[in-house]
Amino acid sequence: MLRFEDTDYFYLLILLPAVCIIWYYSRLKLKRRINIFGKEILIKKLIRGRLTSNASFVILLLSLVLLIIAAINPQYGLKKERTIVEKSDIFIALDISASMNATDISPSRLEKSKRFIEQLIEARKGDQLGLIFFAGGAYLQMPLTTDYAAAELFARSATTDMAGTQGTVIGEAIDLAMRSIKEKNQRALIIISDGEDHNSDAVQMAEKAADNGWNIFTLGAGTAEGGFVPVVYKGREEYKMDDEGNPVKSALNQGLLKDVAEKGKGTFYMLDNDNTSIISDINAQLDKMQKRAVEIKSFTEYRSFYQYFLFGAVVLILLDFFRLMERIQKDRI
Repeated sequence: MLRFEDTDYFYLLILLPAVCIIWYYSRLKLKRRINIFGKEILIKKLIRGRLTSNASFVILLLSLVLLIIAAINPQYGLKKERTIVEKSDIFIALDISASMNATDISPSRLEKSKRFIEQLIEARKGDQLGLIFFAGGAYLQMPLTTDYAAAELFARSATTDMAGTQGTVIGEAIDLAMRSIKEKNQRALIIISDGEDHNSDAVQMAEKAADNGWNIFTLGAGTAEGGFVPVVYKGREEYKMDDEGNPVKSALNQGLLKDVAEKGKGTFYMLDNDNTSIISDINAQLDKMQKRAVEIKSFTEYRSFYQYFLFGAVVLILLDFFRLMERIQKDRI
């Protein structure tokens, strides 16, 4: 099995098109300057040596690629063993109704929620995680998985435009989570919403879930004072209006979210600028849950190959250096 030890260095690949663009425009600029003095063919005859070197640029580009791959450190699995691991099954339900665009918490309720989910995913690596989006209906965005990169990608891409119908049906999200797991182990559901529920069965569904071994945690996104709901109309950002033409103000329904958490044998939290304490407290409670034993095959030993790519980059750089030195010596003769 091939893996990369540090995938963060993949972001350095954006340097490659940037280098290509800089090189391309520098060549255009050089040609313009040459044309001021005369034809390019004549100038090349008058000047000893070459004006530009495509080979040097190609070598530079290849060296960068090899250095980035070396930093990523490709590894190959050598030894595979069967191991028993204990996992928790955790669903995260995110409210994507239009009211989540309100900016009573910065930058918005939805963006704050998405950042929290990314932090939570990082903290719960080792568990099986699933994502549910809900508004006027509940949608299974991602079933339980250990593909944390995909989970973070789905969370980051969440928008209120993804909702087929508007509204907030927390009860339906709870029901969907229960229907998505067949095993009878202890499970958890983390609901992030402003609590503007348009259905009255959220508390009853939370109680039913608790009877079936679930723990439900709720996080309030918003403030009691509330905020106006921005909408885009004909390319302009406006505020959502009611039937009388007044801007609609959305406020956090803290009471409902507290009741859902209480009936779901969980805890209610308020999203804040620093969610470290919330993550720590949720982790402490989730770690007390009964975990499910899962047998997996995993590689326990890996061999790194970064040194080959590093060696290749050094060789290319040295070859280009000696090639340039040789050309300089010829030009002096």
